[in-house]
Amino acid sequence: MKVLTVTAASLALAGFAFAGSTAMPTAAEAATKACEGPKVSWRFSFWGKRRAFTEGMEHVTKHVSDQTCGNFKINIYYGEQLSKSKENLDSISVGAIDGASFCASYHPGKNRPLNVLDLPFLPVADFDTLRKVHDAIYRHPASAKALDKWNAVIYMSNILPQYEYMGRGEPPKSVADFKGKRLRALGGMGAAARAIGAVPTTMPASETYTALQRGTVDAIGFPFTYSFASYRLDEVADWYTTNMSLGTVTCPTVFNKNAYNKLPAEYKTILDEAIPGAYDAMKEAYASVDKVNLANWGKSKMTAVTIPETEMAEFRRIGGKPIWEAWVKDNQDKIPAQELLDLVLKTAQQ
Repeated sequence: MKVLTVTAASLALAGFAFAGSTAMPTAAEAATKACEGPKVSWRFSFWGKRRAFTEGMEHVTKHVSDQTCGNFKINIYYGEQLSKSKENLDSISVGAIDGASFCASYHPGKNRPLNVLDLPFLPVADFDTLRKVHDAIYRHPASAKALDKWNAVIYMSNILPQYEYMGRGEPPKSVADFKGKRLRALGGMGAAARAIGAVPTTMPASETYTALQRGTVDAIGFPFTYSFASYRLDEVADWYTTNMSLGTVTCPTVFNKNAYNKLPAEYKTILDEAIPGAYDAMKEAYASVDKVNLANWGKSKMTAVTIPETEMAEFRRIGGKPIWEAWVKDNQDKIPAQELLDLVLKTAQQ
């Protein structure tokens, strides 16, 4: 499968306003100049702790520091030290932080074009396909326009695996058993949950452990398997699903536009060069943690639930394309919604 390489040109398409000429130095030129460049220190906001989801930016921070001889440092702050997860985009907007990750589904009205990536049951089952699709949507002018309102520019995606459910109580045996259940289901996955009679709710990842433990929700929709373990839900859960592949959400890394535009051209080139390795680091981290988690869960008392494929086919029928079409209808007067959906579907097939 062909994987897109992000270049300086593609970053420009994504909305980056390069200082002066758009011509960027070569890798060799950037490396030579970077060690003579200015001292720059950025503050980057993540929620939670270091985990597979954050390994991409961990790679980036090391790469830029190494390649600039320590002149450009991106300091990652975990645990919402700098900004709440739902407020990262606002903090970027006012320049309180220089970089952050945010999930578009936390506040869909702020960046509608990105929400096409949150629709349920899109044909994006593997990491490389997700990367291609996210890259295509991030490069679309509508995405750049939406984020420009927040003085933000997209750098790359923090890829999240397909979502499954982990819950407490009697394990479901069929899709029908989800009727009436209170589910943490983000974005279009919430609409799909309503289609089968469940009650969706949105909450930040950092609140999920307490919600499941106290019974505020019956099950949590999370990327399989890493998020369940990262937020320790496996400590309080009774069951988890294995084959629903509900969809995923988009959580891009963005930079404050002013901070980015002030960077020397060679620093921008080095940021560009870090992207392929960052994606590789995430992909490897997910594979590694899945192996460990599945082995541990196999020894636990949790029940692994596999929903019959005939029922999943029906769930995809009523919870997939109808939700896509409703999203297009709801957004067609605000953004090029059909064009964005068509871009997702076309790119996923390439």
